Amino acid sequence: MKILYFAVLAVFVSCAKSIEEKCFLKEDDPYFKGYVEKKPFTVQQILVHKPDYLTIIPLKKYRSFKQDSLEYKRNRAYTEDYWKQKETEFSDFNEKFLGQFDYSFKQTEGSVKYALGANNLGYWLLKIEKDRPSAYFLGLSFSHFYFNKVQQNPIVKDGFFQIEGSLVQIIKVPGLPGYDDFSAIGDGKLFKISLSDLEKDSDKDDYNDIFEKSFGLNPQSKDTDGDGISDFKDRNPLFRSEKNKFTGLYENLMSQHTGSLQENLKNRDYFISAYETDCDYFQKINPEHKVLIFSENPEKQPYYVRSTAIFGTGYSLLKKDKTNPQKFYINEAGSGSVTGYSAEYKNGKWVFTLISQTVS
Repeated sequence: MKILYFAVLAVFVSCAKSIEEKCFLKEDDPYFKGYVEKKPFTVQQILVHKPDYLTIIPLKKYRSFKQDSLEYKRNRAYTEDYWKQKETEFSDFNEKFLGQFDYSFKQTEGSVKYALGANNLGYWLLKIEKDRPSAYFLGLSFSHFYFNKVQQNPIVKDGFFQIEGSLVQIIKVPGLPGYDDFSAIGDGKLFKISLSDLEKDSDKDDYNDIFEKSFGLNPQSKDTDGDGISDFKDRNPLFRSEKNKFTGLYENLMSQHTGSLQENLKNRDYFISAYETDCDYFQKINPEHKVLIFSENPEKQPYYVRSTAIFGTGYSLLKKDKTNPQKFYINEAGSGSVTGYSAEYKNGKWVFTLISQTVS
């Protein structure tokens, strides 16, 4: 019994140390690591990692990336009339998908409606058939694949999704760390994916296989983390959620950003935020909206995740207060600003106080 006792104690101390290192800052540690510029991908690297289901066809006549992107920015993107027209044109998709996407290229084939959708995770083919909406993730990084804003042909034809565009490379704007722009490195391409590949859903959980493979979910199981909730409805499908003081801290802090979306959060299956953290407490949250949580180590991330800019808001590790064991400090970064909070646990609830805010 003594041997067993000491073995259990050793495991407990080891786990406690692991959580301490992964979730709490040392006294002099910075809240965030310094920004590291990533090397841009080359055409060869993009093609080597190209999904098998994607066919890329060089075009002899095409609308160039430069022409398309400049005309869009100059003539359409920021005019009030353009957005009003778009809202009217895609009102049916907006109603079915609850405003979870930016919509373009509406097309009707008999009783089926198609559109291209885009959100923070990437591109989707959207379909409304018999009044039922479906969304199929393309698995093509918007860091590498640019789709022309003007398309001369329908995006669905002869059993294929097809769209014209270019291979692009992220370029950095001098003096603005973290700000991305794009440059064409492979102009004039037609990207084609068969609808059978796009619509394949092996586990019948309403996420296509491409989505699940792109984000580390199991396309052969409806319930990747084995918690009894299907991936489509699980708000944290990659990790089993737990309820404790520190998961509650992160959940309460994140809830401040749902705002007007609160009413329909349970039905917003594609309103998904991506985070990278190795903190056990954060990984086990059960927030009000859906999250995908990945390791900070790029080698442990699916290729799509580490090659695409999907991370928005981020949270620092916690810093302990020197005098109050129930008080902690945490920073939140996103949208060009860093906000600092103190969080004190009082009577079973977290009380947050804004203590700093800087804009980059």
